[in-house]
Amino acid sequence: MSNKKSNKNSSIFTVALTRAPLALAISAALSTAAWAQTDAIDKPDPSNDMEIMVVTADFRSASLEKMPSSITVIDAQQIQDESAQHFEDVMNSIANFNWSGGSSRPKYFQIRGVGEQEQYQGAPNSSVGYIIDDIDLSGIGMVSSMYDLQQVEVLRGPQGTRYGANALAGLIYLKSNDPTDVFEHGVEVSLGNDDLQTFSGFSSGPLSDSGKLLYRVSLQQHQQNGYRDNLYLNKEDTNGRDEFTGRAKLRWYATDNLQLDLTLLHADFDNGYDAWSLTNDPKHTISDQPGVDSQRTTGAGFKATYSGAESFELTSLTSFANTDHHYSYDGDWANPEYWAAKQCDIYDADWNSIGKLPCVYDATWSKVGQRKTFTQELRLTSSDAGRIFNESTDWLIGVYFSSLHEDNSLIDYAKYSNGGLNPSFKERTKYLDSTYDAQNYAIFGQLDIDMSNDYLLSLGLRLENRSSDYSDTNLDNFSPSETMWGGHLALSKALSEQHNAYIRVARGYKAGGFNMTLPADFSDKKEFNTETLYNYELGLKSAWLSGALSTNVALFYMDRQDQQVSASKQNPEDLSEFILFIDNAGSSKNYGLEIDANWYIDSNWHLYSSVGYLNTAYGDYQYEVAEDQFVDLTGRDLAHSPHLTYSLGGTYRANSGWFANLNMSGKSEFYYSDSNDSRSEPYTVVNARLGYEASAWSAYLWGRNLFDEEYGVRGFYFGNEPDNGWAEKQYIRYGDPRQIGVTLNVKFM
Repeated sequence: MSNKKSNKNSSIFTVALTRAPLALAISAALSTAAWAQTDAIDKPDPSNDMEIMVVTADFRSASLEKMPSSITVIDAQQIQDESAQHFEDVMNSIANFNWSGGSSRPKYFQIRGVGEQEQYQGAPNSSVGYIIDDIDLSGIGMVSSMYDLQQVEVLRGPQGTRYGANALAGLIYLKSNDPTDVFEHGVEVSLGNDDLQTFSGFSSGPLSDSGKLLYRVSLQQHQQNGYRDNLYLNKEDTNGRDEFTGRAKLRWYATDNLQLDLTLLHADFDNGYDAWSLTNDPKHTISDQPGVDSQRTTGAGFKATYSGAESFELTSLTSFANTDHHYSYDGDWANPEYWAAKQCDIYDADWNSIGKLPCVYDATWSKVGQRKTFTQELRLTSSDAGRIFNESTDWLIGVYFSSLHEDNSLIDYAKYSNGGLNPSFKERTKYLDSTYDAQNYAIFGQLDIDMSNDYLLSLGLRLENRSSDYSDTNLDNFSPSETMWGGHLALSKALSEQHNAYIRVARGYKAGGFNMTLPADFSDKKEFNTETLYNYELGLKSAWLSGALSTNVALFYMDRQDQQVSASKQNPEDLSEFILFIDNAGSSKNYGLEIDANWYIDSNWHLYSSVGYLNTAYGDYQYEVAEDQFVDLTGRDLAHSPHLTYSLGGTYRANSGWFANLNMSGKSEFYYSDSNDSRSEPYTVVNARLGYEASAWSAYLWGRNLFDEEYGVRGFYFGNEPDNGWAEKQYIRYGDPRQIGVTLNVKFM
């Protein structure tokens, strides 16, 4: 194994690697019959995959076909068939979905062109909600292992009734497997190039003879070098991934009418971050101070469901999460020897060039933070006996509270040739400590009216107040408070047993906020307004060929008002520094199409695909980046909004046990940023998996990005090289290259 980032990280790695075999040991120890019972385990039956998909992120769990909204559900079978280890591995199969790759793992998402691209200073306020087992991790969603996951749900469009201020664009919901009333255990080992090692294990079953107390535990340790070789430090793991995820669930049927569910989550991602190159080399770096992207999250979710009342069911959802995170990078992307070999211009007092000297450039950026979140929701949901209006209408009403506290410490250092009088250079060190608190209070309600002639009308409304308080050592203080509202109106019609159509209007909102550490001439940009989004959607969900083929089609139009836009300018007084701020862009219009299809041709063949078309455009919007110099975005596409996203996959399971999966996905070009016209290139990535599946074990050979496609996931256009006068240039961070590996999976009962 290659050297770790530091002695501290070496010890962490040793502990983490020690934890990995625990997954194997726990599962084996809890298996009372182990190999003796393997004959009782049936091999995978593809026909079982044709069961109805249930969406669990909504108030009432309902089948995907009945939900009047555009939703993608990726089930456990697809996750397994595609060898997905992390949410990053399945994202490209989601129509009109993108992410901004400025971190070691995806944190910042865009749905239908709406979402953040980065968050450097704090004061979080997400456009895309991110929830794991009812634990809210919006804005810090990198801890998303796919192991032992039941399904991934992506709800597109504003979720104003259900989730409010953190789901303007939509919601990502990860649902792990629940405890089982019979014992089952499993272990899995994956090895691959890039020094990949993944050890996983789970155990599930009853804890009492009565079967009223059930448990499930799953553990995974994942490690790899991160696909980048640092030529200056002669290391291959400065961009490495060292990721531990543990989940535990308890389910207690306390009485016939009371069910209690406890979920515990601990994730420790100790990743490096060394992904950028001055020459846009996708596999090599020369930085002397590689960055880190670490996140340690401990969370808990508690759900109590009481169904003893005649006319309603009471549900309580409580969650807590504590996250320590550290994000840093080498700002000059090189080293002292590299810059000393370059020549920088020097000038006299009248700015006449008088020669050259070896360049000086050294820059680092680091932010350490701690975030604590608490949420509490109580809701009453009608039972069959509690339906109102002549037993035609289901109802629910609820209240919600959330609290977020975050402390951040930021250090920004730079020393560089300033192009000034010989032999001067410029040096700065900036420190910023900040504290942020936010509280949200909401009341919400929904009516689902069963009308005549197979019409169903759904009405939802949410009223939410958000108050926040921010202060920092730069003497910035903000305490905004506002009341917002959102909701939906949806009418669905069962055209036949095979076809269900719907029309939906939804209103979402995202709270306003403030910009920290802005220069005096940006005084009019200190605060920005609330954004609202109206989404108009028409959909058709169909079953064909006696249910073997299912399709979901949605047309949408989005009207964003007071759109919040991330903008930046290079500081003319300090060329190594960027001024970042959020502005309101007036409005923008997005429209498009989404299609999901699943076809179980027979018991051996399964095909699935998705297509997304998206058109976005700013309204009348421009902002000043220098005196009398403006960036005009009027009519331009929004950043990270490709016109086309697509995926196609197929699985074959032979009766003899042989298995094969081939899938491909891709995107058209898109703008990397709202502050310049730098664009990505279109790309297609092909993955495959081949193996053998027996009743109690399986073995696979798999490959991701088989043709080693070089594709950009984040880009900047700015000056970062003093030897060419800080001339602006496109810099690209590339996605993961080709990887080949093997996986062995064993299950016990």
